[in-house]
Amino acid sequence: MAEAIAAVRDGFIGLARGDFEVPVRTALCDGRFLVMSVHHRPTATAMVKTLSLNFEGRVPAIDGTVVWSDLAGTDHLVADAAAVTTLRTGAASGVATDLLAPPNASHCLLIGAGAQAADQARAMYAVRPLQRLTIVGRSAGRAQALANQLAEELPRVSVVVGTDVRDVLGDADLVCCATTSTEPLFELEQLRPEVHINAIGSYRPTMRELPDPILADATVYVDEVEPVLQESGEVIHAIAAGALAESELTEIGAALLSGAAATGRTVFKSVGVAVQDWAVAQLLARD
Repeated sequence: MAEAIAAVRDGFIGLARGDFEVPVRTALCDGRFLVMSVHHRPTATAMVKTLSLNFEGRVPAIDGTVVWSDLAGTDHLVADAAAVTTLRTGAASGVATDLLAPPNASHCLLIGAGAQAADQARAMYAVRPLQRLTIVGRSAGRAQALANQLAEELPRVSVVVGTDVRDVLGDADLVCCATTSTEPLFELEQLRPEVHINAIGSYRPTMRELPDPILADATVYVDEVEPVLQESGEVIHAIAAGALAESELTEIGAALLSGAAATGRTVFKSVGVAVQDWAVAQLLARD
């Protein structure tokens, strides 16, 4: 995870500098099929990912293929898209958390226990002195299974399963939302004055993890503005309601370049960009 976070951080910085050619991804069947591609100009390498998403009972919920190519040679790296996607999404949250969260943040609330959840927790562990991890999911069984798995991986962390988000929010200084919810998961009044939120679950306009008042109150960072405006249900809703302006969205790459530190409540909203996949794929290709 630490290597993936470093690679994705470099990718975001490269995106801000204009090092990448990134077409808008193709979304079919209301976002259930995705095709993402990217070209890294300095190295003449490219990545194409094809993905299908089905969170309604299919196992695995994320399936597809990543292909990484280099103009200097004829070999291609082919990798499992589910593994790359969960790792790069966790790494992106790790980059944002490392930049934006309080340095001493030690209690993470993880909402969701599905395919993306474990790498969100691993990323928080990699960048902050995590002592407590509370998992709340729709399925108590899946949440407990994830808690058992992470308790073995994260030895210094007390990992517990919660039953109600509202019971935990006032105590958490890190919140990771990894759900397919179409309704906000909690309200502004339930949050601490200084809290960092990673919202990575929603990737369609019909999906929404955060309510308008949180986006109005917090400093909002995104992976890339254009796809967020097209695909993030919470951002689309907040702008339409007048709670948020497009000009208030800051790309994480630009923030990394400027080194600007945020205070108060911060949100990182990610719908996923191909640069993140390229960053992990080039690590695999290098090895």
